[in-house]
Amino acid sequence: MQLKSKLAQAKLTLGSWITLGHPAIAEIMAAAGFDWLVLDMEHSVLELGEVQILIQVLDGQHCPAIVRLTSNHPDQIKRVMDAGATGVMVPMIKSATDAKAAVQAVYYPPQGQRGVGLARAQGYGARFDEYRNWLEKNAVIVAMIEHIDAVNAIDSILSVDGIDAYIIGPYDLSGSMGRVGEFNHPEVQSAIDRVLKAGNRLGKPGGIHVIEPNQDELQQRIDDGFSFIGYGLDIRILDTLCRKHIQSIQRDL
Repeated sequence: MQLKSKLAQAKLTLGSWITLGHPAIAEIMAAAGFDWLVLDMEHSVLELGEVQILIQVLDGQHCPAIVRLTSNHPDQIKRVMDAGATGVMVPMIKSATDAKAAVQAVYYPPQGQRGVGLARAQGYGARFDEYRNWLEKNAVIVAMIEHIDAVNAIDSILSVDGIDAYIIGPYDLSGSMGRVGEFNHPEVQSAIDRVLKAGNRLGKPGGIHVIEPNQDELQQRIDDGFSFIGYGLDIRILDTLCRKHIQSIQRDL
């Protein structure tokens, strides 16, 4: 089943984040069995050329590649989609207007306003019609809810046709409330709960990023009702495992 269909049915999917540009990282993580992987262009040094290579690696492992953008700019959306991304994760969606702009940039007319080019996604020109049909049925657009303005406009954002899911950015959301990093503060928790309830009401799967690879926190988020969950990221998984094993070895020596 394609990722878009899983999201439409609110099935639980578990993904992770890639910030390191080596193809082996993407290959290892995809082969591990994640349902999707985010290639993070916003908070890493990944460039578009590296992102296309990583998309090719993920395609080889049949793992959907979602590109986290640096902004809601149609030129960047067009280029990562032309590189073959399954979809985009769009930062700082604060209004329905922002959400509509993202949808417009992903889809060709008449559904959107994306310019037509012949690149990797279109089989370098050999499979444009095939890609156009694939795009309409499978492209995934994830709205990042990471500002209190987005929380206050959440119903209108999630009502935009073409938004497949949302994911809460807890750091920026808490920061926009003057409580950066205070995820357990009642006001921050209340904002998160408002978004989750709106998603449930409108049939849009809810996402959140469990940044540290902690299975207890993951289970709590599942119990909370989130179904589109990012679990860790390459650098935190690597760091956590290395420290865990070294500390265990040192205790046994």
